[in-house]
Amino acid sequence: MQALFDILSQHVSAELAVFLVSMIPLIELRGSVILGTAIGMPWLRVLLISLIGNLIPIPFILVFGGKLFAWLRRQPLLRGFTKWYEEHLMSKSDTIRKYSFWGLLLFVGIPLPGTGAWSGSFIAVLLGVPPKRAFPGILCGILLAGIIMTVGSQGVASLIHLL
Repeated sequence: MQALFDILSQHVSAELAVFLVSMIPLIELRGSVILGTAIGMPWLRVLLISLIGNLIPIPFILVFGGKLFAWLRRQPLLRGFTKWYEEHLMSKSDTIRKYSFWGLLLFVGIPLPGTGAWSGSFIAVLLGVPPKRAFPGILCGILLAGIIMTVGSQGVASLIHLL
């Protein structure tokens, strides 16, 4: 994480670095909150920037994700990865199928590897959940993840300062 910050800090502000990291698939808000906390930004600023950055790609994924998957399936170099990723996402889709809003909220909101707003949005697309139904659950999940990560990272940072 420090190496990433060192590279980014030479070219962009801390706020922009947190914003950009929050938009990266699989890292998302979970990584941006840790980054912002590690560099000493105020927790509320980190949380707000991370929430906004993580939220921006979601409407685009919900609207264009199906077309993106179709295009990726046609690319010889990406076909295998796309098939694996779809199968991986669908293996986690039972909760979302069963509980809809609450399933998306929990899938996106509980910070575990392989979960998050990007994955939740792509699962919604693969399940055919309309964007207007998927977005509220994903939004609430992003808020939950932001709170969990902010509280956790602030606690860890406080412990480190005590040592």
